[in-house]
Amino acid sequence: MPPPGLRCPGCGSSNIIDDDLHCQTQLVCVDCGAVVSEGTLVNDVVGGADVSYSQTTAVARKPCPNLLYGIQRVRAICRSLRVNHEIETLSQTNFTQAYQHEHFINVSLQRKEVLGGCCVLVSCRLLNWPITMGTISCLLDADPMVVGAIYKEMVQTLNITAPTISITDVMEAHSQEYKISPLDAPEELSADPRQLNKRAVALVELAADTWIVTGRQPVPIMMSAIYLAWQSLKPTKQRLKLTLEKFCKIAKVNKHKVAMKRVAEMKEVLCKLGKELPWIREDVTPENVVRHVEDILQHRFALLRRAMRTHEETRLEEGRTSGKDSLNEKSAPSEIPEIQNSSSAERCEIRTDVSEQPGDGDDNPYTAPEPHGSPQEDQEPNWGKRALFAPPCVVHPKKRKAPHPESKEVTGDEEICDIEIDSYIRTPREVREFTLVQQMLSEKEDANVSH
Repeated sequence: MPPPGLRCPGCGSSNIIDDDLHCQTQLVCVDCGAVVSEGTLVNDVVGGADVSYSQTTAVARKPCPNLLYGIQRVRAICRSLRVNHEIETLSQTNFTQAYQHEHFINVSLQRKEVLGGCCVLVSCRLLNWPITMGTISCLLDADPMVVGAIYKEMVQTLNITAPTISITDVMEAHSQEYKISPLDAPEELSADPRQLNKRAVALVELAADTWIVTGRQPVPIMMSAIYLAWQSLKPTKQRLKLTLEKFCKIAKVNKHKVAMKRVAEMKEVLCKLGKELPWIREDVTPENVVRHVEDILQHRFALLRRAMRTHEETRLEEGRTSGKDSLNEKSAPSEIPEIQNSSSAERCEIRTDVSEQPGDGDDNPYTAPEPHGSPQEDQEPNWGKRALFAPPCVVHPKKRKAPHPESKEVTGDEEICDIEIDSYIRTPREVREFTLVQQMLSEKEDANVSH
């Protein structure tokens, strides 16, 4: 139908109809036969519009094969972790969005596989499912540093605010890996999983309060906490004799190399708190402190305050005693050296004897007295050694490299000392030897010339 109000430009008639006889519909004037409009091709852009392949064929676009493989990999990781369907769906959605983003579309296949694990990790954290980054790294057999970098980049790219997970949140999931339940171990070596988890969480919280967790890997700390919790639930002789390595074999887990150090650190903290228990008469040592773990954890807040107060009082007493000793030393009459009681002649002989001894002038006590104190003594000692509890980086600081002395540029205008000048002057013996060599060389030259 022609639009209303359209008139023929030739005769001005409004009697215009559609002419369907041609391949393209035209508007023709009935009165004069003029073509008013030649159809839609008049308004089209020269060359036609761009049409995608999917629109022309009416076929849905197939996803990339690597994307399909990545989704399958994400689904396999979710099945391995036994997460619910909601987390699995969210992980696939996050992976699809991240895969098609410009930051990850041209990366290697290995990084895309790690990207799938990071999507599972962030989905678990968003839905409050405790999974650590170390678990994802172990499943992917990838470097934790690479996983952490890709995870950080993915969170920033997708603008996701993922909550942080503390070590106590994943303790329950980690404790289930130890096969020491009554169904898996004999009665004398088994432990209730709930009681074991509760005791281990309390030990980890105590370790966090005493700076042991700061800057440390979580898995060795959790392993040491579970080991001490297992011993303290039934502190029998058989359990106390079992080492961490044997405990890991019984629990069917792999032992971490650093876990034994964490056990020693936790025992040290427990000993410091166990000494404050008023009903314990014996000395609390790392060998018997496991028996008092229940009492220490039950009153740990009061024991922490009491231990800090006792430590401060001990330091004050040491400061007072050291101050009194220094005052006594100052008030005592200074002893006069025996050399001052000797005659002036004897002092002169001593000085001449010392001056005749070989060596540098700095070795002479009369010319340059030694400075009081060494640079190491002048430096302030590490405050972590004085504190009862301190971060590991303070107690055991890294050794810094000594700064290299700046090399001075030689310009040639430096002053020459007398010792250097003396080294350039030949001794009489060297002069004689040099003269003999010159004579021998001149005689040989004369002999060669005569021949």
